[in-house]
Amino acid sequence: MFLDRVKITIKAGNGGKGSTSFLRTKLVANGGPDGGDGGRGGHIIFKATNDLNTLYSFRFKKKFVAENGEDGHQKNQTGRNGKDEIILVPTGTVLINPKTNKIIADLNEDGQTFLALSGGRGGHGNAYFKSSVKQAPSFSQAGEVVESKEVILELKTIADVGLVGFPNVGKSTLLSVISNANPKIANYHFTTIYPNLGVCEVLGETFVVADIPGLIEGASDGAGLGHYFLKHIERVRLIVHLVDISESEGRDAVEDYKIINSELEKYNKSLANTKQIVAFSKCDLLDKDELEKRISNFVNTLKIDDFVCISSYTREGVEELKKKILENLKKIPKKPALSVEEFDFDKKDYSSIEITRDDDGSFVVSGGRIENLARGIIMSDQYSFAYLQTKLKEMGVIDMLLERGMKNGDTVIIKDIAFEYVE
Repeated sequence: MFLDRVKITIKAGNGGKGSTSFLRTKLVANGGPDGGDGGRGGHIIFKATNDLNTLYSFRFKKKFVAENGEDGHQKNQTGRNGKDEIILVPTGTVLINPKTNKIIADLNEDGQTFLALSGGRGGHGNAYFKSSVKQAPSFSQAGEVVESKEVILELKTIADVGLVGFPNVGKSTLLSVISNANPKIANYHFTTIYPNLGVCEVLGETFVVADIPGLIEGASDGAGLGHYFLKHIERVRLIVHLVDISESEGRDAVEDYKIINSELEKYNKSLANTKQIVAFSKCDLLDKDELEKRISNFVNTLKIDDFVCISSYTREGVEELKKKILENLKKIPKKPALSVEEFDFDKKDYSSIEITRDDDGSFVVSGGRIENLARGIIMSDQYSFAYLQTKLKEMGVIDMLLERGMKNGDTVIIKDIAFEYVE
């Protein structure tokens, strides 16, 4: 089964909590604090590989969770970092933020990696909080908890050349003739239900060709199968436009050409500027005079200057087409990576401070900097609470509260911690 778009859930590992420990040895009965820090949680990393060509592996597994960091240990031993979760995706996969529907990463090269979510930071052990004032802190810090995120994976096929045209014009047959691909071929519409890739070799060089499922009028607006796969030709450098010059399906070759190009332009205007070679297919079905007449009419009507007459059945013109493709590709640079929005998908807030009022008049202090501070507070521990008060003064939070009208006896809430302000 071919799958080229899927939504998954990812979660980096939480940080390990710091250790609360004191040195106890045979010769040292009351040593100082020696609790180590917790380890960092595992990252979520996406990696592109040419070994995959579909997102089928995500059909059943749609949640990926990295390992949590290990808790800290006594004797100042830091906990082990969590194992990273490396998610393999086909080369050509883009990551989309479902909230903004914008691309956050374009993995268009084999081996390219993208750090999607960073693991949570480990909490500090009680040894970290030791100072000249606090000689024996009996508290440590919890590890950072990381929220899960949703991300859309969308595959945009990596190919140098895209074969386009109406259904049953011979794209799959041509691909089988010029490359190592073995697509399903039959004499009915929509034989191709997903893009087929083939590697074509000519004059000692190679290029990748993609057979794009048949387009029809209205494809860019959702008609037929073609609209679903238009994204797979966004990256191609060259388009080979197959036209059934024999008109064996009862359609008009000139109109077919106009309709397909119109659909490409409606979907993505840059596709209209992509270099095209017209390949007149099924030439063996016409006698020489009729063939020349139809080609002359087509070329003169549409002002076409780069075309080849081929027959995949007799192989006529196939080598000429391959050489013409290679000649053009040498002049056309690779398309740049897709535009990526400023990356804030995993942006963590460690600096903000916000003060609001509850309906009962309590002052609520929140923000990234406060959340980080609160991880290390234990209200039942007098030293931990004293540490909180000291840090609030150092950070200017007390002054901010006083400016907002805080008075003696008012309640201040930080996360799930509530205390009374006393002057």
